[in-house]
Amino acid sequence: MKILLLGKNGQVGWELQRSLAPLGELIALGSDSRDLCGNLGDAEGLAATVRAVAPDVIVNAGAYTAVDKAESEAAACRAVNAAGPAVLAREAARLGALLVHYSTDYVFDGSGTAPWQEDAPTGPLNVYGQTKLEGEQAIAASGCRHLIFRTSWVYAARGANFAKTMLRLAGERERLSVVDDQVGAPTAAELIADTTAHAVRATLRRPELGGIYHLAAAGATSWHGYAQFVIEQARRAGMIIKVAPEAILAVGSDAFPTPAARPRNSRLATDKLQAAFDLVLPPWQTGVARMLTEFFEK
Repeated sequence: MKILLLGKNGQVGWELQRSLAPLGELIALGSDSRDLCGNLGDAEGLAATVRAVAPDVIVNAGAYTAVDKAESEAAACRAVNAAGPAVLAREAARLGALLVHYSTDYVFDGSGTAPWQEDAPTGPLNVYGQTKLEGEQAIAASGCRHLIFRTSWVYAARGANFAKTMLRLAGERERLSVVDDQVGAPTAAELIADTTAHAVRATLRRPELGGIYHLAAAGATSWHGYAQFVIEQARRAGMIIKVAPEAILAVGSDAFPTPAARPRNSRLATDKLQAAFDLVLPPWQTGVARMLTEFFEK
């Protein structure tokens, strides 16, 4: 089996290189790859790449993810998040390949408190969410075999992330203010990658499993709760922490205005995914604690 991976250098793409490798021959591309085009914004180059590789599975981990910048760069964002996936879907349909694509909780308006089901009405609040929704719709309209995983609050041990930022600030400041009215589940890139590999194998055997799924760690917290957990883990590990527990202040989103509105409710219901692929998704604390342990040991 031949697998074409796009977005190999991103958080999820990096982990996918590991999780997909045992499934077959893996051709992994980044936006700067030279011999083959891995740039999702280059429709012609992208189509030529798929035709040259002729993969059995296409995994698209690439995306325009600068949420605030997208408000002023809508065309660039749409080229990568909507037009690029549309090209991949068209070529996948022509080849009979399975297309795996990642989307986001940002396709919803973030209202209420209940976890979002896959068939819930969409209503993006920003350009990023709208273009991700358009990408989903293009894939579905193409008729190609596909798996679309909507996820949220993705982090990885590699590179910068919210937890590392909180640890740095907690070591520098005696007082922190963190948003408390946005709720979701911090989800590890490695969990997404491992689940993807499992789902790909199952769907190749049983094509009826294709469709849209929500993929996130179990449970939910606010950014404030996430920060509290991270800082307490660091304190227990013996890191030098200046900020006292009671000095981690909960504030509303309006305390940190941004060009792009964020959904308040990013909870995703994962029952469909767990039932279809016979999986149990671990609590968000498990993945974060593991990532922190790696960080503390460096």
